[in-house]
Amino acid sequence: MKRTLLILLCLLWTNLALAFDHGAWDTLLKRHVQPIRAGVATEVDYAGMARDHGALKGYLDGLAAVRNQEFNRWPKAERLAFLINAYNAWTVELILTAWPDVKSIKELGTLFRSPWKKAFIPLLGDTRSLDDIEHGMIRAKGVYDEPRIHFAVNCASIGCPALRPEAYAAARLDAQLADATRLFLADRERNRWQGDGLKISSIFKWYGDDFKLVGGLNAFLASQGEALGLNEAQKRGLREGRAGIDFLDYDWRLNRTR
Repeated sequence: MKRTLLILLCLLWTNLALAFDHGAWDTLLKRHVQPIRAGVATEVDYAGMARDHGALKGYLDGLAAVRNQEFNRWPKAERLAFLINAYNAWTVELILTAWPDVKSIKELGTLFRSPWKKAFIPLLGDTRSLDDIEHGMIRAKGVYDEPRIHFAVNCASIGCPALRPEAYAAARLDAQLADATRLFLADRERNRWQGDGLKISSIFKWYGDDFKLVGGLNAFLASQGEALGLNEAQKRGLREGRAGIDFLDYDWRLNRTR
């Protein structure tokens, strides 16, 4: 009897430790994010987000209430999903601080400080910037080591991988990251074979080193040949380093509904 009770208490404690409800954020995304171009990109209804600002604020307050001690008890997938959702939700909140008079997130910085370095986010016991979350936490070496996060975190720009119209969830995180990667690479406006090589997003120039975790950028792109629409010769050229890679200009215009 005592052993059974102990097991039940352990299970209860585990469930409490693992669970964070991203339902409010999921509802907002489903309501205000619209897939376009067969789903390879999305547009955000920031006016709708502004109307639902109370719900967004409630979700952000919930994120801020999580303590480091609690966060550190969660498994890796739960922590990573939490940080991706936090980054994306706080990015929407940053846009709303200047809505509707904002055409690009870059307008929200200053001459001496980018919007990503602005410390305004109460999270895990500190006031953080978007850069702190992405580079200091999500990309911290030896913690998650997951290059596909570059297709999940969203910078509120047309050039960015799509803001997913659902929250990231620990139980489905691997499948969601795989799908986000596939959709981004299938977008011929941002990634395409042209001439004798690839023209790809500048994301791969800025964060190319992260793909060393999966054999290097060329190997990664070759492994994603189906999404990129590559034939066997093109994939082989990438793997062997014979295919050219050029980086496209980044479109920093706001990813708002048109």
